[in-house]
Amino acid sequence: MSTASPARSASASRRTAETDITIELDVDGTGRTDCSTGLPFFDHMLDQLGRHGGMDLTVRATGDLEIDSHHTVEDTGILLGSVLKEALGDKAGVRRFASIRVPLDEAVVEAVLDLSGRPFLHYEIDPPGVKILGDPPFDPQLMEEFWRAVVTSAGLTLHLTLVRGRNTHHIIEA
Repeated sequence: MSTASPARSASASRRTAETDITIELDVDGTGRTDCSTGLPFFDHMLDQLGRHGGMDLTVRATGDLEIDSHHTVEDTGILLGSVLKEALGDKAGVRRFASIRVPLDEAVVEAVLDLSGRPFLHYEIDPPGVKILGDPPFDPQLMEEFWRAVVTSAGLTLHLTLVRGRNTHHIIEA
């Protein structure tokens, strides 16, 4: 008779008029990631989320990037939040509250999380406003839409606050 805990993993797909997205997540993974959204900087951010969170994360997304990146980023957040909620299940054995200050060079961001079941986002991050170069360039304002979509779908309370920073890339990555 095994007493091993059940796997905390999930996968799902989401297709809309603007996007087609598939996500696989293993919360108890090793930090292995494979993310492809057509937005190199966003792929990098998803990679960092999985890698530093110790989660295995695969994201495949296509969207109407010829219009803009908004649908791809927001819909990825919606699906990621949904998959995270499913993977965590009844949240047995998971600490409900967490907080951390994350530095990246000159930038420091504070993240405070509650697995409350009540979606709420406080987003107090105002980067300098310049788009992050790439093909296509990435609008840093989209990260607020991403996190709002994640917390709404996952039922999380999340506070993200910029403590200090000047470089947009560093701020968003922290």
